[in-house]
Amino acid sequence: MTAPAQVVLTLDTATPYLTLALRWEGGEVASSREVGRAHAEELPAATRQLFAEAGLPFRADLIVIGTGPGSYTGVRVGASYALGLGRVWGAAVRGVPTLEGLVRGENAQAVSLDARKGNVYGAVYEVRNGAVESVRHAPQKFSLEDFQALIGPLPHQQDLAPDGLALLEAGLRHGQKEWALAYL
Repeated sequence: MTAPAQVVLTLDTATPYLTLALRWEGGEVASSREVGRAHAEELPAATRQLFAEAGLPFRADLIVIGTGPGSYTGVRVGASYALGLGRVWGAAVRGVPTLEGLVRGENAQAVSLDARKGNVYGAVYEVRNGAVESVRHAPQKFSLEDFQALIGPLPHQQDLAPDGLALLEAGLRHGQKEWALAYL
């Protein structure tokens, strides 16, 4: 695992929520609000507002982005913005599954987002100390019936706003490869 960067920005635009988080030495702040499909219009101002709220200059050393599953357009909006900031700031950009931001609690649990027409994007994770430790079933699209059969009696978090700090932690834990413009 790599050492945490001095300032870490997290953003997720794969769901109807605009989810942001910021961590720096000595503090952290997060926000999540429903914006429907207005991510492109809301993201720049909301990001600047988060930095202002933290009393920090508009610059991060690492950017963690939720990669979906979810709205294809939403993911592209967030990824484009994150990659643009990363290039300007010289910051690394890491992607993590949006579904990891839905994890709440402990032990094995299922998380899902509505994928419309009786389908869900779902995953099953092993969770310890409030963080994903391992993946039982990787994120993918299921019919709701098939997903419910797969998870059985496991606790199920469904259609929640992603937790920006959980996504930030996942980005630090995973140390995933940096994104490149080729991913767009």
